[in-house]
Amino acid sequence: MSSFADDFGIDDLPVRDELRGKSPYGAPQLDVPVRLNTNENPYPLPEALVERITERVRDAARHLNRYPDRDAVELRTELAAYLTKTGKYVVDTENVWAANGSNEVIQQLLQTFGGPGRTAIGFEPSYSMHALISRGTGTGWLSGPRNDDFTIDTAAAEKAIAEHRPDVVFITTPNNPTGNAVPPATVLALYEAAQTARAATGGAMVVVDEAYVEFSHGDSLLPLLEGRPNLVVSRTMSKAFGAAGLRLGYLAAHPAVVDAVQLVRLPYHLSAVTQATALAALEHTDTLLGYVEQLKTERDRLVAELRALGFEVTESDANFVQFGRFDGASGSHEAWRQILDRGVLVRDNGVPGWLRVTAGTPAENDAFLDAARELPTSARATPAPPKEQNA
Repeated sequence: MSSFADDFGIDDLPVRDELRGKSPYGAPQLDVPVRLNTNENPYPLPEALVERITERVRDAARHLNRYPDRDAVELRTELAAYLTKTGKYVVDTENVWAANGSNEVIQQLLQTFGGPGRTAIGFEPSYSMHALISRGTGTGWLSGPRNDDFTIDTAAAEKAIAEHRPDVVFITTPNNPTGNAVPPATVLALYEAAQTARAATGGAMVVVDEAYVEFSHGDSLLPLLEGRPNLVVSRTMSKAFGAAGLRLGYLAAHPAVVDAVQLVRLPYHLSAVTQATALAALEHTDTLLGYVEQLKTERDRLVAELRALGFEVTESDANFVQFGRFDGASGSHEAWRQILDRGVLVRDNGVPGWLRVTAGTPAENDAFLDAARELPTSARATPAPPKEQNA
């Protein structure tokens, strides 16, 4: 094996040009007492659900010599029922597709509607996997504008869409890593702009990434699907369901979209064990959403207490809080290091001057706030420079 330990690296391989110089997605995995850096749900699954998963997986194991349900009909039916119950919009089985995490959902959408010679746009800072999966599928990536407060500048975004005519538009709400939600009016404006820009080719696909919507103060944008066949709402069971280890994502859209993504899905892509586990979790929705309500309370407490300590905090509709404003990238990284030295891991997420902390249990949040109180006053809330006013 020592013959491989030389200076030969990725750049020496015939890697595609758009992947050169890039880094794989991932957050630090450190052994510390309090980990609040990956937006996981801190509450373990309840014992009753663990037992139900065991029962369903045991039943599935008896048939592992056979391929799983290729179309995951039972799972999609239960996901549709969950969306109908919680999303204030009737969703049928034919409107739902499921895959191995919302990242595979995004990948399948880009394989279907993106690809070589096509482009996607997102409004950054936002979920970095949108750009990474775009590049991985040969889709060109465009970074759209945001305001200083991390909201989407609707007029500037419409202009960018009209100029670049992207094939796929990503709108993340609540946005990761900033936490703020996107108003429905903005989503509608960008949807119309995207359809107008690509009217000659059947319009553009607009993907609303709602990975954190169960934590929002407002409602899902599912009702916007009505009459908009090029709109897709993407979801995950990783956050609200406390099932990050399950890797189950899903989308809601017009049935034609569900048919289209099946053109690129791998055969039998969802294992029988995955389907069984997800079905068990859906049986315990009420209990799991009770944990979500606890986390929303803790999230709001973090916002209030961080502001009381003098930090600048972005409005959050997710299960995390972005706080700062530190003195650029070096200042935020130094604050990250000082918090880590006190046994708490938060996310230095690449937004200069800001850090992100996941809402944990009350005890975990207390530990984080204690660490934040020990940061020097000079590290807190350096005000943004005032905007220049037109004469």
